[in-house]
Amino acid sequence: MAQLGFVQADPIRAPARAQDLILRHRVTGYRAGDLERRFTRLGLEEDFLYAYGFLPRETARLLHPRPDPEDADRPYRPTGLAAEVLAMVCARGETHPRDLEVHFGRERTVNAWGGFSKETTHALHRLHYHGLLRVARRRDGIRIYAPAPPPTEAVALSPQERARQLLLLVVSILAPISDVSLRGTLALMRRGAPGLGPLGPAIEALLASGALACATVDGERYLWPVTQAVAQPEPARGLRFLAPFDPVVWDRRRFTHFWGWAYRFEAYTPAPRRQFGYYALPLLWRDQVIGWVNAAMDEGKLRLEPGFISQAPRGRDFKRAFDAEAARLASFLLET
Repeated sequence: MAQLGFVQADPIRAPARAQDLILRHRVTGYRAGDLERRFTRLGLEEDFLYAYGFLPRETARLLHPRPDPEDADRPYRPTGLAAEVLAMVCARGETHPRDLEVHFGRERTVNAWGGFSKETTHALHRLHYHGLLRVARRRDGIRIYAPAPPPTEAVALSPQERARQLLLLVVSILAPISDVSLRGTLALMRRGAPGLGPLGPAIEALLASGALACATVDGERYLWPVTQAVAQPEPARGLRFLAPFDPVVWDRRRFTHFWGWAYRFEAYTPAPRRQFGYYALPLLWRDQVIGWVNAAMDEGKLRLEPGFISQAPRGRDFKRAFDAEAARLASFLLET
């Protein structure tokens, strides 16, 4: 987690949650759910950076304070139901959302996605977003909330310094990232760090200071932190099924530039319009993403449906690598 800086979270399990699929390639012996089981011991937080996910506590502190949406010049002060929910969680400590239903009822409200959620759940999310509550842990995937600790020295940093540190983090996670993709990511960060103002000038300042390096490839300027050494790598070997939100494939513009085809995440696309499948995992063969695979457990056995942009590579090397990755994924899922 310290090396990655951020792991995106997603609740869909097809065949496992995104955070587990991302970490299984990077942590020796990782089992699905280890991130949740070790969440407290690792000192992690859940918060919104450019997407919602898990990050070290020191990074989460850089995202706060977030201003009141109705008055950007003052901190958020809960009123009404949100104030009552905050008081209850502060009084009782770790609180399951279901505990609030007993006390406040099950009234529903429109959520940020246009659907409906319970008003108490909506209040919990708002209090968490503004740093008054934190996710203490999860139980069966459900967030358990607790009072957030008082603000620390990160709050005393100037907005310029917070912006500098956050930008370096995001660029390091997604490096190399193009100018265009970075601007799109910064638009998403207006939700994660709304109080920092325009972030574009901070990028140019980082380039001017030498903290960021850049190079132009096919007319596309890419950026990365100078601390990430660029060297001629050894020829890539092996095969991996990647999560749709893996940092290797997250930047769809770079994906298309590097590998010559456009990958899409289609879980929310109507079935008749899907090209790749409900939860297609990009298929990385050596240093090329050559297709995708849909995976599902069927009566204790892993069922795979691969697809290729052109055709499957011929020869024993590819078949052996594919079978080895299928065996690793099957073992990973059976250990859940």
